[in-house]
Amino acid sequence: MSQTGYLATPWPGEDGGAQRLQLPRGGNALGLRATEKLRHVSRRTWMSTMTLLGAPGEVYLLTHSVLRARLGLPTTARVERIDPQTLKTMERSPRLAGGPMWPGGMALHRNGDIYVVYGRYLHRLDRSCQPKGQLKLPLDEPYNSFVILDNGLIVTKNLSEKTPAQLSVIDAGTLQPVCADTVCAEPSIARLSASGNTVYVVGVRSIFRYHWRDGCAALVLDADWRFDYIGQRQQSYGWDVVLDGRNAWFMDNGKHSYAIKMIGNGVNASPNRLIRVSLHDATDHQTLDVCGLAGGSITNPPLIDLQRSIVIGYDSANRHLQAWRYDDAAKRLTPLWHRSAFGCASHMLLYPQTGELVINDYRRGGEEVVLLAVESGAELARVRCGGLMQGVVFPSPGWGRDFYWSSMDRLTRVFVA
Repeated sequence: MSQTGYLATPWPGEDGGAQRLQLPRGGNALGLRATEKLRHVSRRTWMSTMTLLGAPGEVYLLTHSVLRARLGLPTTARVERIDPQTLKTMERSPRLAGGPMWPGGMALHRNGDIYVVYGRYLHRLDRSCQPKGQLKLPLDEPYNSFVILDNGLIVTKNLSEKTPAQLSVIDAGTLQPVCADTVCAEPSIARLSASGNTVYVVGVRSIFRYHWRDGCAALVLDADWRFDYIGQRQQSYGWDVVLDGRNAWFMDNGKHSYAIKMIGNGVNASPNRLIRVSLHDATDHQTLDVCGLAGGSITNPPLIDLQRSIVIGYDSANRHLQAWRYDDAAKRLTPLWHRSAFGCASHMLLYPQTGELVINDYRRGGEEVVLLAVESGAELARVRCGGLMQGVVFPSPGWGRDFYWSSMDRLTRVFVA
């Protein structure tokens, strides 16, 4: 996994890094045995978004306010260092300026500091959660997180549905732009992804990419790589893209009316689709329905198991989870297993050594976290976390046989007992 701009920890950023593979670095695994069960401890939060792992034993939590947004007032974010087992706050930042509300992002840079993009601000903090600097971003709109390139530069983007998105490239040391903003050809809702020093943007109708060029100190559009994934279809925009080294994978019909849950809240009549685009040739692409039901919708990326050549897609609005086996040579996706009436909507977590897939299932009016066998779809264990909202944000592994689950209104540590 190419992510040398990030600190070398098992989980330095959302989805494990800029490629969004949702895989921990290193040998982390639950390794759940037949005689063991999952247990959990939870705490209520003000809109938890994600956890990160720093040095051994360090766990950081990003939260943000939301009620002020309903009154049209600026919102704030906060970073905490928490006890890895009890989840209690050990150190925390002051309220960090934000402005327009949208779940932001947090990452550990290779320089050892914590960076947060929330609202229209970029913040730099030390490992005790104390501010070291901030940058007010150019647009009075929420910026939906960021990626760190292999050269250490930070790239962020405003969330836009109607006006062209703008990419800002920031020096991590000075917190100053290193070039003029790059104005994209179309709006973009999805979070950015990156591989090496190349940034991938899922626009509201096409996917395209920019290469950072040292010679001109700018992001340069790759004019030969672009795919209009909407075409003549009545789809809505795509969400975050996963980069597996050979292909880009994402899903569309991302527009929805989520408030508490994704279930039943698709707004387009069409089914949502899984989309594959070759990183070498954008004319090599595939689109296929996840389950074929009308009103399909998602708000997050698929998952790719590189070791087993398995692709996991889902339809959150219709409660379907689908796995395919992918044959890269034949460019063929073959259905592998399927689960219906399964309320998954969040980012996922895969332990590649054991094939254990961590995913959510919203049912009986509450959040449950489920451990599945990625190759068969068999359920290995589940816990009911108690959250009233269906999680749509970011889990992370823990330091032992455990993981952290953020579901907006609470944070849960799930562990093997």
